[in-house]
Amino acid sequence: YDFDGGTVKKLPKHLREAQIPTDRTHLIADPAKKPRQRYVQKDGKCNVHHGNVQETYRYLSDLFTTLVDLRWRLSFFIFTLVYVVNWLFFGFLWWLIALIRGDLLHADEEGWTPCVENLNSFVSAFLFSIETETTIGYGYRVITEKCPEGIVLLLVQAILGSIVNAMMVGCMFVKISQPKNRAETLMFSHNAVISVRDNKMCLMFRVGDLRNSHIVEASIRAKLIRSQQTKEGEFIPLNQTDINIGFDTGDDRLFLVSPLIISHEINEKSPFWELSMAQMEKEEFEIVVILEGMVEATGMTCQARSSYLDTEVLWGYRFTPVLSLENGFYEVDYNNFHDVYETNTPACSAKEMAAKQRDGPLLPQLSLLSPEPKTHTFDPLNLLANQDEEEREVAEDRGDSNGSATALEQVSILPDRLPK
Repeated sequence: YDFDGGTVKKLPKHLREAQIPTDRTHLIADPAKKPRQRYVQKDGKCNVHHGNVQETYRYLSDLFTTLVDLRWRLSFFIFTLVYVVNWLFFGFLWWLIALIRGDLLHADEEGWTPCVENLNSFVSAFLFSIETETTIGYGYRVITEKCPEGIVLLLVQAILGSIVNAMMVGCMFVKISQPKNRAETLMFSHNAVISVRDNKMCLMFRVGDLRNSHIVEASIRAKLIRSQQTKEGEFIPLNQTDINIGFDTGDDRLFLVSPLIISHEINEKSPFWELSMAQMEKEEFEIVVILEGMVEATGMTCQARSSYLDTEVLWGYRFTPVLSLENGFYEVDYNNFHDVYETNTPACSAKEMAAKQRDGPLLPQLSLLSPEPKTHTFDPLNLLANQDEEEREVAEDRGDSNGSATALEQVSILPDRLPK
């Protein structure tokens, strides 16, 4: 970047890849980087596994959330298992009542009033349990009024059955309507870019929504994941640092109707303030971006996540425009959503760029104010000459008042100065 002339020049490749060691980062000529393990996957899944958890009872204290978080195959298995066990349990109780009362032995005798008519085996008791809890009511097996213990069991099964239905159906409903599925239509660009915007170095990435139903109260934030060592020598793995993407100005609140380019200004408070392009290539970090909002159709909170490794941050690129004006509407071309193009960008750090910009703008301003600049040097002879010129100009201005006297004096003095 030519700060004197105010133009942007593309540096040669060997200069753009030059290693500039600083006090903050020690650059070593190592071979190609080894692939790093992601902290957050591209699809938003966190690549963290919890091991050696001894207090597993804590999962049971929040049983509903535990059931919702299970995989689908486990959810279907537990859903079926709960209902089958419930039916078998109450079917066993109905069979036990019939056995104790002697209904199984005297069911065919005339004048005998059983607790449940037409219940003569465990299978029939199991079927009666299903009919009772699901309120099918075929009408073949019915309870009689001369069985108080059966009436109590019927009430218990009806109440517990309603609780089981509410819990299991609620779990399935919440699992089906989880906003995770809504996050599948929220897109993040494959790469993040660094380039100059409004004379400031900026880190940018793009987000978009594929659905016509909008995300209400959408907001976005970003985290820098990087290992750090403190001044006391403590090593902090995967330390999280906030990246300001408009929190103080309100730019983090999005109206996500069309794809937007999210910009982070690299200033004094940015963690990339002292990083040049050469240093950026040697750093190891991950940028996690989180988009949150409410689904317009359901009102449930939705969160979409993605991440960018250090190798996915492109220095000196910009995003290709995707929005065009058609006949009466705006059209978004998602074929170019992830496309970038190269642009002239200084290879120095944002700190060095800001320092040069503070010193550089004076020269272009002076050239605009004085198209023909003059060099001013102190010379005693020139100073005296300038004073003589000023005195002559003053004398000429007074020529109207004493012009005749001056002329007479010059005439009288002139002969004395002529050579003899």
